[in-house]
Amino acid sequence: MKSLDILEKEINHNFKNRDVLIEALTHSSYANENRNGRESNERLEFLGDSVVSIVAADLLFERFPHTPEGELSKIRSALVCTASLSSFANQISLGEYLYLGKGEELSGGRQRSTILENAFEALTAAIYLDGGLEEARAFVLRFLTNALDNHQVSFKDYKTLLQEVVQQNHDETLNYVIVGESGPDHDKRFEVEVHLNSNIIGRGIGRSKKQAEQEAAREALQLMGI
Repeated sequence: MKSLDILEKEINHNFKNRDVLIEALTHSSYANENRNGRESNERLEFLGDSVVSIVAADLLFERFPHTPEGELSKIRSALVCTASLSSFANQISLGEYLYLGKGEELSGGRQRSTILENAFEALTAAIYLDGGLEEARAFVLRFLTNALDNHQVSFKDYKTLLQEVVQQNHDETLNYVIVGESGPDHDKRFEVEVHLNSNIIGRGIGRSKKQAEQEAAREALQLMGI
């Protein structure tokens, strides 16, 4: 098993209480086999599930200000599903730090999606308990924002939809132009116009250029009645 010092560097959090980190990494199979008083990570998993969910909801509420509740729920479900959370766990090699029982170890538990998902949630809870909500938020956002920015989750891609509409007429050209930038480095806002030939057909503002482009495309589609 890797040193926990390496994991702390990977997640950018040094635990004041290392015991809560060890609990987050302890699978029930290990706790049941060893009977040494160490708790499994199941209670932390319960708490972490709620922390991940509220961070995801807050992110989506800000990033997609005009998206209806039903669509936001679909995106959040994709962001925090087993496949997504186990992928996040793999990005920090979380499986290599887990305490597993012999049976789970031999049957490939370190790579099992459900175990990795639960461990990611438990680790989030451990960071929350040790460092507070903002520490936990920073940890979770690292993965959620990357997944959104790189379209690793299924959600309505307004840019692609607009491109498909415009391509029906081969004489039309579509361009996105950054027309404004405001705010401090840690909280920037970008303003983008989408041009059809020389005509402005939509404007959007976002925390990233990609988000602003999505918002501009959404407005253009809305004006087109799509």
